[in-house]
Amino acid sequence: MSTPTRRRARPGEGALLREEILRAAEALLAEAGDESVLTLRAVAARTGVTTPAVYRHFADKDALVAAVCMRVWEALGREVRAGIESVDDAFQRLRHGAAAYVRFGLDHPVQYRLLMMGPPRSGSARPEQEAATACLRYLTEAVRPCVDAGVLIGDPQEIALRALTAVHGCVALMIAHPYFPWPRDRDAFADEVARMTGLGTAALGRLLAEPSTSAPPAPAPAPASASPSSVAPSSAAYVAAFARWSDELRARETPTRRDQPRPRGS
Repeated sequence: MSTPTRRRARPGEGALLREEILRAAEALLAEAGDESVLTLRAVAARTGVTTPAVYRHFADKDALVAAVCMRVWEALGREVRAGIESVDDAFQRLRHGAAAYVRFGLDHPVQYRLLMMGPPRSGSARPEQEAATACLRYLTEAVRPCVDAGVLIGDPQEIALRALTAVHGCVALMIAHPYFPWPRDRDAFADEVARMTGLGTAALGRLLAEPSTSAPPAPAPAPASASPSSVAPSSAAYVAAFARWSDELRARETPTRRDQPRPRGS
């Protein structure tokens, strides 16, 4: 099978060739599902240029892989922000943004694995560090309004780190262990993980915060010799508290929230 040929780029067309090289590399990566196929020679053949032409844009395979991955990664910010902007309420914005993060990772498993699940690369360029920092920044942007609204308590970046731990763990586990009995409705599962992250963070923030002045007086502190398990609330206490909490939240829900279908005629 003959290798397709491409006319030599004119002066000033280097950016166009670089774009073609990246598109060819993305196609190879998507077809194989593994970066081992992403050699500069293979990418040159797919693009229809010589291997030296690829070297003029990318010093080595690592640079090419990093560029391909970060090219897709730029879409993560857009998708997370689109999820955040799809609703009005700050807490629901965090939920939708976290769910968008999970869906993005599952839609781009090879790039996600290379940037977020692999060992650090050598050299001055650290695309995995740039990618991880971007993830933390996106979630911090979603958390900050929740802290301002009082629904989450604590330092926004620290809360975002907890949230990132949860959603990244979900994506990494689903990519690394596809044979687990995952639910068929992937989008619903992503939303459940996002809700679990937000609700758990909200509850934990209140458990760690100082009691409010309107709260009933706290019980006397346990003796210093008591073990952590002996002073923690019992399972029965959690069940009762969560039941009251969930009943109250359900009573406040309305069918016209922007994140739920509106009834006909409304």
